[in-house]
Amino acid sequence: MKIHRFALAALTALCFAPSLASAQAVALAGMLGSKALLVVDANPPKAVGAGDVHQGVKVIAVTKEEATIEVNGARRTLRLGEAPVSLRLGEAPVSVGARGGSGKRVILMADSRGHFVNSGTINGRVMQYMVDTGASTIAIGRTDADRMGLNYQGAEPVRMNTANGVAQGWRIKLDSVRLGDVEVLGVEAIITPQPMPYVLLGNSFLTQFQMTRINDQMVLEKRN
Repeated sequence: MKIHRFALAALTALCFAPSLASAQAVALAGMLGSKALLVVDANPPKAVGAGDVHQGVKVIAVTKEEATIEVNGARRTLRLGEAPVSLRLGEAPVSVGARGGSGKRVILMADSRGHFVNSGTINGRVMQYMVDTGASTIAIGRTDADRMGLNYQGAEPVRMNTANGVAQGWRIKLDSVRLGDVEVLGVEAIITPQPMPYVLLGNSFLTQFQMTRINDQMVLEKRN
């Protein structure tokens, strides 16, 4: 099993690099008492209470399963298990990676490093991904797999070539991978033994789409 070497070598450095992208992907990862656990871009979840501001996102109200947030006067309700939303300065929030709610088309914007990094869900659980056209399949670090409750015990073992040599991972099938309102079912993935700051969105997912690259924009059009 081959994972794109550039991605595996660069992921740790990217994790600590500052993000200069103008849009923020915001998701509700859970609740901690009266506070909401917000995931903003690729950063770890942060417990934020009503009236507090985290990375430009103000929390207005928190209930058992929802959090109302505000950015530049525009409000949006985040719900547990739902796909993240994209908050862009001066614009109203829209679904991450989607336009028009068609369920067929995803538009992604490259960040300042030229990488397509954003938020989505796997089996209904929030994940941070990076598009990697050089990876043959979706690759998920073991830490993320445990957090998302993915069952790989007894799964088919697979040998992988990584930046640190040959390692053993596990081949599984994901029930659902969702970007915005576009969903693909039954997607093959590999669980890697080492943690990674992003889920690598490889070709087991990407081949379900017609891909078009225009400057810093990538359009994914779902095949019939």
